[in-house]
Amino acid sequence: MADLKRTVFYDLHVELGAKIVPFAGYEMPVQYPMGVLKEHLHTRSDAGLFDVSHMGQVILKPKSGGYEAAALAFERLMPVDVLGLPQGRQRYGLFTNDAGGILDDLMFANRGDHLFVVVNAACKDQDIAHMRAHLSDACEVIAITDRALLALQGPKAEAALEALVPGVAAMKFMDVAILPWSGVDLWISRSGYTGEDGYEISVPESQAVAFARALLAEPGVAPIGLGARDSLRLEAGMCLYGHDIDTTTTPVEGNLTWAIQKARKAGGAREGGFPGAARILRELAEGPSRRRVGLRPEGRAPMREGTVVYAGPEGGEPIGAITSGGFGPSIEGPMAMAYLPANLKDGDTVYADVRGKRLAATLAPMPFHPTSYKR
Repeated sequence: MADLKRTVFYDLHVELGAKIVPFAGYEMPVQYPMGVLKEHLHTRSDAGLFDVSHMGQVILKPKSGGYEAAALAFERLMPVDVLGLPQGRQRYGLFTNDAGGILDDLMFANRGDHLFVVVNAACKDQDIAHMRAHLSDACEVIAITDRALLALQGPKAEAALEALVPGVAAMKFMDVAILPWSGVDLWISRSGYTGEDGYEISVPESQAVAFARALLAEPGVAPIGLGARDSLRLEAGMCLYGHDIDTTTTPVEGNLTWAIQKARKAGGAREGGFPGAARILRELAEGPSRRRVGLRPEGRAPMREGTVVYAGPEGGEPIGAITSGGFGPSIEGPMAMAYLPANLKDGDTVYADVRGKRLAATLAPMPFHPTSYKR
């Protein structure tokens, strides 16, 4: 792991007994002594603190055309309504390519006089290059390299953060705010990747470890690793870039049409105009040939990524493959996502090849576990 990067929390992870693994070019905690299963359940019942500092933080600072010009330029990179996002709010976005495939998924916020963007760790260098290549006329693309990023998730997240940062309890799901703590500004959004209520907090590296320790001292807060983060997001039906979505999947195939607002669809105020618009708008109108779906395997055996899926218990050609799969501690059973023919519907049965045996799985709605966002 000699050439891997470390976040500012590395020594704290080691002190807390984390098992460290390589992830997206970083040495990251996969679990702590509590173990993945208990960490998952703790986040659902109390509050979990996650180091997500490996993700990319970017500011888009408008040039002479002002915020509107910057928002419109950013909007031309994805099938998402940027211009219509109110100040103080955040939205999910997707960079697409000319074939309609997904280059990355991301979060972006309207912070009044600029946009704040958070991109995936494995894609951040290419995302920043992509933004600089296409946005430089309208805005300055500033990569933020001196701030850490924490996620505090779970039903006790609000009380824990409010105790340190008064005002966060008033925020609603997908609100953003800049609030002070110990002489520094925290960039806070009420969002996350677990299906639970919670926050993502950008904090200057100089105060990051002190802030993490202060959170961990609050009742019910425990450190949580990447293992539980993955099972939590899978129960919540959320995509992992590079697995459930990538350049070979369109937003419509990925079952992400909820992320394409009316303004960008056919007949909308700013219809099309994004990379891959012809294919994406066609699939919105006519439907895709395949779609990302949820599966609940029968029995207890998880069906992992790459598992081949068939229509029947024997014979026949493959109809798809699993992109994410595992055991859901909160639902007490296995769960998976797969790309399957779009004519299949919830309740239909398919068969997956697990160690040479075809085991049945039922198409099921996602999320597998109910979400609890504060609307």
